[in-house]
Amino acid sequence: MSLPAPLIETLGSVAAIMETAREPWWIIASAAAALHGASPIAVADVDILLGVEDISRILPALGIEPYQGPPNSLFRSEILAKWPAPPVPVDLMAGFEHRVGEAWHPVRPATRQAIAIGAATVYVPERDELRRIIEGFGRPKDLERACLLAALHRPMPCGP
Repeated sequence: MSLPAPLIETLGSVAAIMETAREPWWIIASAAAALHGASPIAVADVDILLGVEDISRILPALGIEPYQGPPNSLFRSEILAKWPAPPVPVDLMAGFEHRVGEAWHPVRPATRQAIAIGAATVYVPERDELRRIIEGFGRPKDLERACLLAALHRPMPCGP
């Protein structure tokens, strides 16, 4: 897996701040797909799912406050914060939910795979679960990422 230097630096920062987490946490979306080796993937931010108690403890240590994001018909979080300090911005989400039809469903992976980035360790859902999560979001960019993850298992063309 070949990751750009700014992402590697950011993942090291994420691993360091998450050392105090008491509950499982995961990186999801584009950064997780890149960590699994999916390519080509542009990582605009690093999305972290974590518990409410952990985010309540970590945000003050980072000197940032939760914020109310703009209304979104597909996603919502009980607590949402943006950490702009690393080279790649980080979104911290506790109580993250995805809307399917008229119902909201919590996004809480069942699997947790450790990935070493130098001396740091970060966690992602296992590849097939990540693919299902991302595919379930249903946006074109998510479907493309899901296809790239599936292609790691069985090479196939992605796109139209």
